[in-house]
Amino acid sequence: MTTTHVDYQLSQLDQLEAESIHIFREVAAEFEKPVLMFSGGKDSIVMLRLAEKAFFPAKLPFPLLQVDTGLDFQEVLDTRDSWVERLGARMIVATIDEAIAAGHVVDDGKTSRNRMQIGTLLGAIEENGFTAAFGGGRRDEEKARAKERVYSHRDDFGQWDPKMQRPELWSLYNGRIHAGEHMRIFPLSNWTELDIWHYIHREQIEIPSIYFAHEREVIARDGMLLSLGEEIQPKGNETVEKKMVRFRTVGDRTQTGCVESEATDTAAIIDEIAIARVTERGATRGDDRFSEAAMEDRKKEGYF
Repeated sequence: MTTTHVDYQLSQLDQLEAESIHIFREVAAEFEKPVLMFSGGKDSIVMLRLAEKAFFPAKLPFPLLQVDTGLDFQEVLDTRDSWVERLGARMIVATIDEAIAAGHVVDDGKTSRNRMQIGTLLGAIEENGFTAAFGGGRRDEEKARAKERVYSHRDDFGQWDPKMQRPELWSLYNGRIHAGEHMRIFPLSNWTELDIWHYIHREQIEIPSIYFAHEREVIARDGMLLSLGEEIQPKGNETVEKKMVRFRTVGDRTQTGCVESEATDTAAIIDEIAIARVTERGATRGDDRFSEAAMEDRKKEGYF
């Protein structure tokens, strides 16, 4: 008699997907007014795709929120708009310029637009009364993010205390908050950059074209390749070069570098990331290079 064995074990990607979908459904059931922070970057797009799966065929039960620096790459904004239109989602855009005009943020001419996102985000959360905000942060990105739980409590000033986090044994999440407080929720906490790219490849997810190798005029500055533009012009002995590059992460154009690459599709990017020894933020985000604790300092103040 022949016996057959059926392997019901989920793949790693399926396990990660199931965990993230569970988190989305828990938050939607537990919190009165959640919101999904959506920049149009690869991580927030994967997060949005998971949210779409979590509630399909219904529409998303929460709006999307973008903090616009005014210096975002146009390719990213175009992809953002494409996703919003396809899903019929409600999009809230909180701009730094509006936050400056409202007095929520002070532009001293020295602070980067990435850092000014803090006050802009906190103002948007307070103004709209959001009690939970989904973010695309992953633990492998940076030391401070490695300390953060899936449910990250923020006090009534929007601040994070890494020493006062709640235990999450057996994937049980404590979402209790007082008036004025909110939670940051990170459904991608256990994903890595490589997992993100495997998922994008498997699901054939639409992402901004600048994630793929293309020819671009760049300037080498402070160990990074910055894209030539209105805000980035040569200084001193710097020269403009044309190189085949791609972006591993996207954000404020003045703080986001690119890397030399020939990877023009997701399969080639996966091969490239598999042997990388520096995270995307460590390699190409200028605002994380100010100090060893730069990200943690910003997170304590209310950063993503």
